[in-house]
Amino acid sequence: MQAWQQIYLPFDSVGLSALAAAGPIILFFVCLALLRMKGHVAAALTLALSIVIAIALYRMPVAMAFASAFYGFFYGLWPIAWIIVATVFVYKVAVRSGQFDIIRSSITGLTDDRRLQMLLIGFSFGAFLEGAAGFGAPVAITAALLVGLGFNPLYAAGLCLIADTAPVAFGALGIPVIVAGQVSGLSPFAVGAMAGRQLPFMSILLPFWLVFMMDGKKGVRETWPAALVAGASFALTQYFTSNFMGPELPDVASSIVSLVSLGVFLKVWQPKMAFTPALTGGGTAAFAVGPAGMAGGFGGDKTPSPYPMSTILRAWSPFLILTAMITVWGLGGFKALFGPNGALAATTLSFHMPFIDRLIIRGAPVVSTPTPLDVVFKLDLLAATGSGIFLAAVLAIVFLRMPAKTAVNTFAETLRELGRPILSIGLVLAFAFVENYSGMSVTLAMLLSKTGSAYPMFAPLLGWLGVFLTGSDTSSNALFAALQATTAHQIGVSDILLVAANSTGGVAGKMISPQSIAVACAAVGLVGRESDLFRFTLKHSIGLALIAGIMTISQAYWLTGMLVK
Repeated sequence: MQAWQQIYLPFDSVGLSALAAAGPIILFFVCLALLRMKGHVAAALTLALSIVIAIALYRMPVAMAFASAFYGFFYGLWPIAWIIVATVFVYKVAVRSGQFDIIRSSITGLTDDRRLQMLLIGFSFGAFLEGAAGFGAPVAITAALLVGLGFNPLYAAGLCLIADTAPVAFGALGIPVIVAGQVSGLSPFAVGAMAGRQLPFMSILLPFWLVFMMDGKKGVRETWPAALVAGASFALTQYFTSNFMGPELPDVASSIVSLVSLGVFLKVWQPKMAFTPALTGGGTAAFAVGPAGMAGGFGGDKTPSPYPMSTILRAWSPFLILTAMITVWGLGGFKALFGPNGALAATTLSFHMPFIDRLIIRGAPVVSTPTPLDVVFKLDLLAATGSGIFLAAVLAIVFLRMPAKTAVNTFAETLRELGRPILSIGLVLAFAFVENYSGMSVTLAMLLSKTGSAYPMFAPLLGWLGVFLTGSDTSSNALFAALQATTAHQIGVSDILLVAANSTGGVAGKMISPQSIAVACAAVGLVGRESDLFRFTLKHSIGLALIAGIMTISQAYWLTGMLVK
């Protein structure tokens, strides 16, 4: 088949070209935010429109457009959907084995205040999972845990998506920053250090933001010492590790310091009145929605857990094993086993995608010389993070002596319940891949780059757009980091700053990414309510992206002493 070079301006006008490229995205926003369609329906319509525009306006060959969609769909199934299936399976093992009541007791023994439980699990523990794994596993695990504690599923999912903002740029042991450096030709250490001079401001803000969402100004007044401990310990560690140790450790180190600091602090301090909304039968939450987003009653002091430590550790074993597996799966030495010369290389199958592998040519301004794109689908049977999580579930089943029949039925139930979310994830990734391989995403980037000296304000929005489209800060950096560096040279500002801004702006897009929305809904049993969750997180996503933009333009022109030289 003949090669095809991407077209970035189907019309003479950048504005008209960008409007055409934004058509599928606008449709998706309208379907979810205004028409409140189910996720898979909105994704299917968006995919159809993106294919039509790619073929009719961007002159993408029909076979390439459909091949891009198929590639995206299968990427949605593996590794993304596999991670979600395995994660929900671990949670169900904990519930079906009767351990979750003990887990709930151990957490309420530390604090029965819902606001502080959110900071412990959604913010601190979630950041650890993001740093070790990423790909949606953190939100799926933390949201499911909070629902088990009695949180309303919609708010558990929404709050966990927002809490996951701080660690995204350094997720999966720093891969997004490392990729940004590689693509732009800059030092990953320098890019990570610059990101570490932006993200801590968000990190220290987020715990207060989350508490305000749950209980308004009153909640902030009552819990500010704990929010400060959680956020400040995370932010300071994030700054020091990113600036003096490299991009691999900030999330893991910051989350552990935050989790330990907050846990120790809660041993000696508790709010005078605990925020403890009443539970409905069966341990499911029923928060009454008020002006602050959540409303509820107030209880007394925390209730010590009646269980001995050995029983508590046994109950937590599914998640302790999961944490260990995710950590091992993220280690460089372990990953090397699956490399070209690794002992387990045979377990990774690679398929060159027909019709598009090295047949789509990317050109200026994304790259200086025309470059064919390698499009290879990797079926990493053991190396996939989802396989590590699934192994954690199996080990937990054995450790907890769960009957084999119960375990098999639980896994089958998990697959049945996740059927529609998996379809949604596949369709969303199909749309994103068509948008990227057709060149539409570059058109949108070119529009932003035309803003001249004001561009640093919009540089994070480009990362935000990239993560919205791909669901991944890594993919967004791979797509736009080189363009950020080129634009920086053209307008005379720091290229390290704008490449880092692509990553720090991208973190705000994670919470509204269709992939993330589908994952979160699947984890808490809200299949079909993706529009509600999208509406819940949208304004917070835009707000955090604007904060990133203000920081970037300030550092570009006025606070230049903060720049990495």
